[in-house]
Amino acid sequence: MTVAARPSRLDVVRQHVEHAFGAQVAKRLDMFEDGTFYVTAGGWARLLSWLVDFVVYLFCAFAGFVAFVLATRDSGVSDSVAALTMLGLLAGTPVLCGLVFGNGRALGAMLTGTRLVRVKNGRRIGAGACWAMLVRTVLFPLLLIAFTVGGTVAGSLSRISIDDGATRRLHAAGFLRLDAPSPVDQRR
Repeated sequence: MTVAARPSRLDVVRQHVEHAFGAQVAKRLDMFEDGTFYVTAGGWARLLSWLVDFVVYLFCAFAGFVAFVLATRDSGVSDSVAALTMLGLLAGTPVLCGLVFGNGRALGAMLTGTRLVRVKNGRRIGAGACWAMLVRTVLFPLLLIAFTVGGTVAGSLSRISIDDGATRRLHAAGFLRLDAPSPVDQRR
């Protein structure tokens, strides 16, 4: 005799969300560590958001490079100073963008309707935005290359991209959180 597994509380909520919002939203429904529900951003939205942020990064780094060349064209700047300045531009541009967009809504996220938030509780990333932007623009392409050639990545997420509009509609409809996650939900 086979006993069917009892659905988790999240699965039950997913069924209600599917009835209210459709299968696409229900498939992307998930829960922060504190039990609050959210809708993850779709794969294309995340990719487009990253691509826009990467193009902005390249544009800003190029503009900084041009400004540096124009400012120092008549002075005798050594090659080592120029190289250090270029490295500073490559690393400093995303950090500066992270300071400007500390609420998790960089230009790419604004265009795609997503938001980068903490996995722990869904709150804004705040001071971690500088590091998040550096990882997204500089280290992520390196990570993709390493993964493509056979490397693996260990670790856990501390930030996630959510569908801001769908999550707001979900909360407005009363799907806020599970007050006490069941043991099945905690094992996820």
